[in-house]
Amino acid sequence: MTTTSEPVASATQTSADAAPATLSATATSAPRVTGPASTTAARVDVPALEQLLLGRWKDERAEARRLVAEHPELWKREGVVKEEHREIVLAQMKQLVPVGHVLKAFPERLGGGDDAGGNLVGFEELVAADPSLQIKAGVQWGLFAAAILHLGTPEQQDRLLPGAMDLTVPGAFAMTETGHGSDVASIGTTATYEPETEEFVIHTPFRGAWKDYLGNAAVHATAATVFAQLVTNGVNHGVHCFYVPIRETNADGTAGAFLPGIGGEDDGQKGGLNGIDNGRLHFDHVRVPRADLLARYGQVAADGTYTSSIDSPGRRFFTMLGALVQGRVSLDGAASAASKIGLAIAVKYAAERRQFSPAEGVEELTLLDYATHRRRLFPRIAETFAIHFAHDRLLDLFHAVFSGEEDTPEKREDLETTAAALKSASTWFALDTLQECREACGGAGFLTENRFTSLRADLDIYSTFEGDNHILLQLVAKRLVGDYGKQVARQTRSAAGLAQFVVDQTVDKALHRTPLRRVSQALVDLGDVRRANVHLRDAETQRELLADRVATMVEEVAMALRPAVKADPVHAQEIFDDNQVRLLEAAKAYADLLRWEAFTDALATVEDAGTREVLTWLRDIYGLTAVERNLAWYLLHGRLSATRAQVVTSTIDRLLKKLRPHVVDVVDAWGYKEEHLRAPIATGAEKQRQDEALAYYRELRASGNEPVSEKARRKAAR
Repeated sequence: MTTTSEPVASATQTSADAAPATLSATATSAPRVTGPASTTAARVDVPALEQLLLGRWKDERAEARRLVAEHPELWKREGVVKEEHREIVLAQMKQLVPVGHVLKAFPERLGGGDDAGGNLVGFEELVAADPSLQIKAGVQWGLFAAAILHLGTPEQQDRLLPGAMDLTVPGAFAMTETGHGSDVASIGTTATYEPETEEFVIHTPFRGAWKDYLGNAAVHATAATVFAQLVTNGVNHGVHCFYVPIRETNADGTAGAFLPGIGGEDDGQKGGLNGIDNGRLHFDHVRVPRADLLARYGQVAADGTYTSSIDSPGRRFFTMLGALVQGRVSLDGAASAASKIGLAIAVKYAAERRQFSPAEGVEELTLLDYATHRRRLFPRIAETFAIHFAHDRLLDLFHAVFSGEEDTPEKREDLETTAAALKSASTWFALDTLQECREACGGAGFLTENRFTSLRADLDIYSTFEGDNHILLQLVAKRLVGDYGKQVARQTRSAAGLAQFVVDQTVDKALHRTPLRRVSQALVDLGDVRRANVHLRDAETQRELLADRVATMVEEVAMALRPAVKADPVHAQEIFDDNQVRLLEAAKAYADLLRWEAFTDALATVEDAGTREVLTWLRDIYGLTAVERNLAWYLLHGRLSATRAQVVTSTIDRLLKKLRPHVVDVVDAWGYKEEHLRAPIATGAEKQRQDEALAYYRELRASGNEPVSEKARRKAAR
């Protein structure tokens, strides 16, 4: 066991400098830091829960973790300059190619595995090695190569994918522009077809149309998948994707100078992820063969005639972008993994770090024995479990669509909506959680060696790329409001249906938006607070509270937006602006509900009764915490009485105290060993320091040489 920070740094440096190991060794099990023995019947079967949490693709996830644990040369090296970090990460990616798990999504005929879900599982776990490695791998195989796979024809796949897969052609994904990030439909780059030469002319007509923030673009990429407005025969058919060589390839395989008509810049130092060479690209009438339009959803004949299997331009655009939704799915999983790593480090440290004695001569308390510390960390552990189980559901949905098992327009829309909701919630959560963990570990948390500051810096951009979180929440809210509108339209087609709708609206206002329901609830609660506690821990009660908030918020904003349907564009935008914040809040509430439902469904799959009991506490903590942070809404809308609102908080606090004896086991079940955490404060070193201090004072007392405190002397003199 490593006991101090110095050996950890030394070992990491030695391993990183050594020749790369063969990526196939056997995992070693790191020692576990355990908490105090439980005083209740409940207990956690850690190995069984760890197996459950590995999920549907347990072999792929376990293999990815073994890869990270056994190969220190893949671990992030802190403190190196960006130029060195970039070359380290590129070398690490070349090591991943022979392993093959980064290629699982590609066709078997090209050496892949036709396994969309298994591919993402392996990719997500790379965040434990170095987030720069994870994201650069995502750029190469999850964006550049995936664009060829999902937007290209079989012939184009066979021709262009091998180089992208084996990294002989490092690539960039050139969609985002300086002037248009999330609004892809409005990008300025054009691809104008010339029948005379059977070529597209790709051009960035102004500075804002430069492609920007592109991974691999600054140094390493020799080709790019470029998104541009396709213009042929004087008609703009919207955004399409083109395969474009951008640099020469040197004799040693490295990227050389830009090809004619192509230029670019280095984005330079960033707030994180400096192992990725982000940069800008611009095109000055660059000619691309007609054959390099990735033509799965849109084709241009030699004479310039445009055809597509999707007649609607809008639906075609969203289908093409939807084919690349895997980035959002993977970021949801990576954010979950980063949150687990941060919380595991913080909990292991807090289980050993002692501070302040309740009385003279009494052993100091551990940090986890303080209610405030439990409040800071335990609800986040509960939410991380909810995020985990919701992500498992999302992976199933993603695999069903991309494997072709259930590739329908409805399933694709569900996938797009769910991925947008969960990616937004989990990436914001990860940032907040890593900051809370940093503060919870005091000065030790601020040291780079304990990873919080570095992880948080690297994950900061997760809330922006693959879709800015606020824009993604608008997408979710639009779907929710649209579904509500369809439901109302169906319900009110007949006179009887319209009458019933009016009655339902009136009854809802009478029960919830006047004091009637609140008074009724308070009368029940006054009899027995324990009854309110039991009621709040009932799964149906929690679901009703969470689901009703979603339904009510969607209904309110939908009704507020109705006038925009018939308004002129300027007035319609004003109406939307007045309700935009409420739209986003409805989408956040929907994410809470998705995660709670996934957690609740997962409880039924836990066979061990003691483990299921502890996980049920965690589910209750998550559900009630989601209610607690929105108590004002529940009170204002009459969903909770003041009495029951108070019980929400006291119930959470009791559950946090019950969880205390099991919390180390719970985070251990996430399956991240010492080689994944790589934080000196999570190795057991703190316990050794505490034990050393206790032994010192025991010996001092036994020797009779212990100084008498001034306070004790004065007390004795009285």
